[in-house]
Amino acid sequence: MKHWPLVLALAALGIPTLITLGQQVWSTEIGAHGPIVLATGLWLAWRQSDQLKKDAQPGASWLTALGLAFSLALYVFGRAYEFMVLEVAGLYGVCLSFLHAYVGVRAMLRNWFPILYLGFVIPPPGWAIDSLTAPLKEFVSYAATTILQAAGLPIIREGVTLMVAQYQLLVEDACSGMNSLIGLIAISLFYIYLARNASWRYSIFLVSLVIPIAILANIIRIIILVLLTYFLGDGVAQSFLHVTAGLFLFAIALLLVFAVDSLVSRFLHARRKAAA
Repeated sequence: MKHWPLVLALAALGIPTLITLGQQVWSTEIGAHGPIVLATGLWLAWRQSDQLKKDAQPGASWLTALGLAFSLALYVFGRAYEFMVLEVAGLYGVCLSFLHAYVGVRAMLRNWFPILYLGFVIPPPGWAIDSLTAPLKEFVSYAATTILQAAGLPIIREGVTLMVAQYQLLVEDACSGMNSLIGLIAISLFYIYLARNASWRYSIFLVSLVIPIAILANIIRIIILVLLTYFLGDGVAQSFLHVTAGLFLFAIALLLVFAVDSLVSRFLHARRKAAA
């Protein structure tokens, strides 16, 4: 096994990072898609390994060295100062640098999807989550309140705090749509790649539809939790039903993505058939 030093080096870097990811990120709702992406991404890489070897030409040594130096610096800094984003990004860069050394840029570009897909393992930075979830929280809170008021429920809103009867509910980041958005985009891309082998234009089009689907699913989620709180009490709404509602609506949102893809594909097929 001539590559055992490389395997040991990657294990020495990767195992501590994976343990930290499991403890700090993958155990939360916003990072729950991480293990799925890692497992399916590695499977995709293995599935495409023969084509990668066929296209392989050793990469430029200077580019490999530059990538390793930058990535290792990023990894060490992130590990030392507990910046999970930088640590995982650095490990990802180290893996890409070693891959470049063996197969080169051209092979990586020709087999780009597993490489891009595995990038979803990198947790999004906190400042990005905060900046994106703030308007989403406001919007889903407003939309849910408007719908419930129209249905006759005694509910009012102050910012992202909903008050129904004697209860107060705070719309947190988990309910804003950001957690569903990241996971849905990753899994949708995986589905598009396997089921459709679609062009990048179609992939971008379908992924753009994930955003309103995720937001709609989270509006429904908030409505369900408000109704559970109002009719059954806060104890019931904040029990396992809170997590169950999120998982159920994630599944519904994913099915909606599949349904939209099926409808659009049929429309495009019929259009090409009519043109021919």
